[in-house]
Amino acid sequence: MAIVVNKPLPEFEAIATGDVKVTNTSHIGQALVLYFYPKDNTPGCTTEAMQFRDKYKDFVKAGAVVFGVSRDNMKSHDDFKAKLELPFELIADTEEKMCHMFGVVKNKIMYGKKVKGIERSTFLVNADGILVQEWRGLKVPGHVEEVLKAVKVLKKAA
Repeated sequence: MAIVVNKPLPEFEAIATGDVKVTNTSHIGQALVLYFYPKDNTPGCTTEAMQFRDKYKDFVKAGAVVFGVSRDNMKSHDDFKAKLELPFELIADTEEKMCHMFGVVKNKIMYGKKVKGIERSTFLVNADGILVQEWRGLKVPGHVEEVLKAVKVLKKAA
């Protein structure tokens, strides 16, 4: 089942680094930021992770929890998290269940070949478990600030 803005998240369950279980209801009471990225240790994904890391305290202050999501396995995530000293957990969606649910698997052209890849996307879920905003096919510069602004607006509305 695909996600729809202004509707509750469909049921899902995933495991993140630190053995954290994430479900559609595990973070009720907090805003939830799920950012999907193509691959650990690639330039754009490293930059994006570092920007979320650098603003992480602001997200927490605004009442949000942040998770990065990619198809990489847990070992890759653990290494990436340690290397960048990320204060948030990373979800290993190796079976692409969340990627398909959020509709971020896209056909891309890489080096002239068609490949299936993850479209860089971020989703903001409010404290009631309702998807309130999505950013798809985004560019990294300025994106984290934009998401933080949206989280702060949510907090004011609560």
